[in-house]
Amino acid sequence: MSCCAPGAEMALDLDGATSALPSSQEIRLASRSLGDDLHQTDLSVPTVHCAACIQTIETAIGKLGHVEGARVNLSTKRVSVRWRGDEVPAFVATLGRLGYEAHLFDPEPDGKDKTLSELIRAVAVAGFAAGNIMLLSVSVWSGAEGATRDLFHWVSALIAIPALAFAGGIYFRSASNALRHGRMNMDVPIAVGVSLAYAMSLYETITHGEHAYFDASVSLLFFLLIGRTLDHVMRERARTAVNGLAQLAARGAMVLRGDDTRDYLPVGEIEPGMQLLIAAGERIPVDGNILSGISDLDCSLVSGESAPRTVGSGAQVQAGTLNLTGSLTMQATAAAKDSFLAEMVRLMEAAEGGRSQYRRIADRVSALYAPVVHLAALLTFLGWVVASGDWHLAMTIAIAVLIITCPCALG
Repeated sequence: MSCCAPGAEMALDLDGATSALPSSQEIRLASRSLGDDLHQTDLSVPTVHCAACIQTIETAIGKLGHVEGARVNLSTKRVSVRWRGDEVPAFVATLGRLGYEAHLFDPEPDGKDKTLSELIRAVAVAGFAAGNIMLLSVSVWSGAEGATRDLFHWVSALIAIPALAFAGGIYFRSASNALRHGRMNMDVPIAVGVSLAYAMSLYETITHGEHAYFDASVSLLFFLLIGRTLDHVMRERARTAVNGLAQLAARGAMVLRGDDTRDYLPVGEIEPGMQLLIAAGERIPVDGNILSGISDLDCSLVSGESAPRTVGSGAQVQAGTLNLTGSLTMQATAAAKDSFLAEMVRLMEAAEGGRSQYRRIADRVSALYAPVVHLAALLTFLGWVVASGDWHLAMTIAIAVLIITCPCALG
């Protein structure tokens, strides 16, 4: 199921956003050195939404000079770029030109899930509208004719308007932004198909036709939104597992200065070589060596062993382990972003974002899927016009092609 988040493809004012883009110096400071002059930069791209977006981003960034590769994690909305050299490639500007607003990735978890709340509201509106329109359609199917049938069609048209405007806005915004930036995504066929189905139904209602398809257009939105909501929930669960591990990290530590003064520093400001005081009940903030003190550590996070491990002077400890009994003085050997716990989080994210061979094939196909679907619908329309001479029948069949080929399986 396509996993486009509501509002994910909001119109992007690049001129207004230029001042908010991270500078080259900020990107370099936020990048992680992988050795051999190789760097990795993690960017948050909240507007990435489907397989077509993944293919577009990875292809565009991969073509930049000095870029070794790019990988998109759809669950965390993160783009990881590996690059070489002293000059930072213009991958942020490239994302902006494609219609994706990017900023440096913040590992801190967000608060309330606004996306899920908006999805649930959209599902509720679409479900309410689909149910009521279906009730009116049953009356038409049961034999209502003339003025009664026209009345039910007009009421259905009025009920469908707020459903399409609110629930369908998720797809319309996404499709509009994609087209404005000269690309396709999975929501374009959906938006076009639903819009044409409503327009054809409205034409039938105005001309007192027997058939209208308001129920089909709104019901399609309803079921697509259900799938999208479930997909979002599953991805949030995957993110929660990673965030839960990240939350086991200490938020800071007491640093012992050379003049015997003590300062409490956030974990991000702890540097290798600093001496740290770890009290009983605190977690080890970064990797390091014990200088003095004896204590028991809960290393279940590291080794899976539930039995406490006794450590003393000279022992090596990893970030995330819990100090149980005594006070320890340790020397940091790595920054927080290079610690054992941070590497474990990165490995979990890499495993969650990994793609099988079949998924990679689907990602490549998705780049051509939307254009092929529209071309097939256009050829269907032209073919039926030539064959039957009835543009109304040709349009109905072309709309059916768009709706039937709804790309919900390629998201």
